[in-house]
Amino acid sequence: MTPPARVLMGPGPSDVSPRVLEALSRPTVGHLDPYFLRLLDETQSMLREVFGTKNSLTLPISATGSAGMETCFVNLLEAGDRALICRHGVFGGRMAEVARRCGAEVAVVDAPWGRAIDPDDVARIANGGTFKVLALVHAETSTGVLQDLSPFRAIADSCGALLVVDAVTSLGGVAVDVDRMGIDAVYSGTQKCLSCPPGLSPVSFSERAQRVLENRKTPVQSWYFDLTLIGRYFGTERVYHHTAPVNMIYALHESLRLVLEEGLDARYRRHRDHARALWAGLERIGIALPVESSVRLPPLTLARIPTGADDHEVRARLLDEHGLEIGGGLGEFAGKAWRIGLMGASSTPRHIELCLGALEEALG
Repeated sequence: MTPPARVLMGPGPSDVSPRVLEALSRPTVGHLDPYFLRLLDETQSMLREVFGTKNSLTLPISATGSAGMETCFVNLLEAGDRALICRHGVFGGRMAEVARRCGAEVAVVDAPWGRAIDPDDVARIANGGTFKVLALVHAETSTGVLQDLSPFRAIADSCGALLVVDAVTSLGGVAVDVDRMGIDAVYSGTQKCLSCPPGLSPVSFSERAQRVLENRKTPVQSWYFDLTLIGRYFGTERVYHHTAPVNMIYALHESLRLVLEEGLDARYRRHRDHARALWAGLERIGIALPVESSVRLPPLTLARIPTGADDHEVRARLLDEHGLEIGGGLGEFAGKAWRIGLMGASSTPRHIELCLGALEEALG
């Protein structure tokens, strides 16, 4: 097995540090081994720091980011509950679909693709109503939009809702600030700004969300994602639930060490500075940026495909001639835009120079 060496600048996964790959290869121990349990505690502690929370129920779900989404909704929603979902891209739409499959009555607030959700639109629908959850995407991977979360705690309070946030593409690249923003349930993925291989989904539940979970009228509909069961393994009881992916936890532990060694503020600044350099370079070579600069997501840039350029042909040339991967558009941007990632270990001046040079050559 000889996978090619790629430069990963798509919407995920991002490049992985040799330190993280080396951690992944260390000897496997049992999931109840005292050494591994100490490592779990350290991993959870570091996750709290990166999330910006003191939540006791903070842990990596043994599956990818979409499983984190499922975890939040299946634990918090029961049949007949009302959910208010913000949708301005693929992943807000996916939230709504998951909530419906939980049996919830779903109200959706839409914004045009490439624009942020207007809090006033959400407040109008929330006004006078009662909802179990208010959910939105912090960093919409399909559009490259960064959503300001600050107005939404008050809106959630106005309709009695828990605030649920998708931080898959922001955690480790943009401040999430779970406690300061009053977020009740949040989920992410390891393969984006944390620069860990795909396979785990960090989640965190506030005390308020934990009380809702404890007072459910019906069992959580998913046995595998039931946090009343999983939490007993990650907590002090260490009750067996499933075999934890030991080596993936090693990798996440090392990737979180790298994040905290760099420092959160320095890491966020690096992502902002490199994004600005990429944006300037793309505009210099004639590639337009559909998202307004005030709401652009630093770790992921939406770039409009120039007139006359063939989406698949350009991306194939980048991959074949430079070993460089960028992503195609999704939904309304399919065939109209590229998604260029500067996430974690992929956010460097070298990546920017390679991407701009390769694009300029391919479009020449």
